[in-house]
Amino acid sequence: MPMLRRPPVGSGRGWLPGALLVATLALTVALAYEANDAAQSHRAAAQRTLQDYASVAAWQFVRNVKLEMRNAMTDAFRPVLDLGQVRAGSAVLPPPSVLATGGARVAACDPGGGARAVIDTARYYFRVDPAPGQSRATIVISGAAPGGDVADRVADTVMAHLGARSADGFELVPIFRRVGDQLRSLVFVVLRAPPPQSAPVAAYGFEMCTAAFGAPLFRQVMRSYALLPPSLTGQVPVDSLLALTIVDSSGQVVFQSDSADAPAPAAEGGFAVGKGIGTLATRVTLRPRAAERLVAGGVPPSRLPRLLALVTLAAALVAIALFHLRRERELQRLRADFISGVSHELRTPLAQIRMFGETLRLGRVRSEDERRRSLEIIDQEARRLAHLVENVLQFSASEREPPRLSPESSDVGEQIRDALAGFAPIGLARGTVISVSVEAGLSARLDRGAFRQMLVNLLDNAVKYGPVGQEVAVAAVLAAGHARVTVDDEGEGVPDEARERIWEPFARLDRDDRPAIGGSGIGLAVVRELADAHGGRAWVERSPAGGARFVLELPAAWIAAPRLAEQPA
Repeated sequence: MPMLRRPPVGSGRGWLPGALLVATLALTVALAYEANDAAQSHRAAAQRTLQDYASVAAWQFVRNVKLEMRNAMTDAFRPVLDLGQVRAGSAVLPPPSVLATGGARVAACDPGGGARAVIDTARYYFRVDPAPGQSRATIVISGAAPGGDVADRVADTVMAHLGARSADGFELVPIFRRVGDQLRSLVFVVLRAPPPQSAPVAAYGFEMCTAAFGAPLFRQVMRSYALLPPSLTGQVPVDSLLALTIVDSSGQVVFQSDSADAPAPAAEGGFAVGKGIGTLATRVTLRPRAAERLVAGGVPPSRLPRLLALVTLAAALVAIALFHLRRERELQRLRADFISGVSHELRTPLAQIRMFGETLRLGRVRSEDERRRSLEIIDQEARRLAHLVENVLQFSASEREPPRLSPESSDVGEQIRDALAGFAPIGLARGTVISVSVEAGLSARLDRGAFRQMLVNLLDNAVKYGPVGQEVAVAAVLAAGHARVTVDDEGEGVPDEARERIWEPFARLDRDDRPAIGGSGIGLAVVRELADAHGGRAWVERSPAGGARFVLELPAAWIAAPRLAEQPA
């Protein structure tokens, strides 16, 4: 079964434009990658900068809280602080009850203070005396003695702190722990020996509820201290630039600033448990407003979606360019084949006309029959040339603009008879018999010249690709409000997969390669284009005789006309 022959893509340097387009796409991808990498580096640097600022803000907060806490606890620990530095074993240490007077002033468990303040009756005071060389320290309790092993755990906590630190002078240590559902604070100061020993001599302290100074103290620090460089933040309140959260060792929130639950943090920074305020951990989150002030231009957004969109668009444009480049090369090859085919089509009839014209001019004919035969061949080849020129001109004009037709109501049988009269000499050259059958009174709105050209093209196609001596049947009937003209041949037919392709310009079948068959490849394209211009259509199917049936369907119009009987042409 004959298959479609697709023209090969040209060789030589035709690959160069495609290679340049692919190289351009590769360069675009590389540039997009570099741009994304630079944007990510910029974003990472901005995030690191904000992380550093957040850590600085957390450090400043903890430092200022300790300072405020020290100021608040100075009066409570005044009796102990007045002792100054004490050399171990050099004096009798006062009992922990000396803290009762000053400690009572910070005993309010109601954070509102004032008249609503309630003294914490669970308060107790203690003194822990380190015992060098012994496994446990001595603890002295005054006030409401804690139950269970609380005293021993307090002593162990104080000793663990003394073993981990070495400092001089006044050393205030807050430690936070939960008792039931209440957060309580264990606060003590350490008395040390004078340098260079600086050995711990004793620790005085007491326990109270954290609400006595926790949240109010944290809120005061947020309002009163600049946690970020003022040269960058200006007069903007600290609370609008950062959110602060303080959690205890179990992860429960102890304090949260008003903006701590705001969405979309720009960066986070803080201190781990044990490095903040006693056993509390501080977390600072910078808001987007702070990011705009602390980093020039703020944190740049991710450029990846935009870059991916640009690369995709570039890839699509390159693909379209390659597609059109390939089509252009195919069209160039098709045009070359078209020129070659037209040249062959022109050369053969011109050679025949010249040869028989010269025979007549030189008087070489031997009889009247030979002279008549020579004139018939000249007429036949001249008609073939005229038909070919009409197709080329129609195709060339249609590429510039749609065909302009002047349709009018015409008798289909009469138009078919006129077309056959002009085509008969070409059919006779291959011994083709053409039979006609037209439904009586059938008329259609058509342009007479265009209809003649369509029918002659279909007949020429049937004669060219059918066997010598075949019968070509032309029929016209009324079908669904259209005048349907069919041309049946006895050739090989058209494969199913090629029945749309053959209507394209320059498209030809494999059988067209046979030297005996010429052609320009535009005849059927002209037929379909003129049929569309009429508001009709053209298609191909298999004929009952096994060959091809080409169908031309045009809008019908009724006029009185006699039936054109079946007759050979």
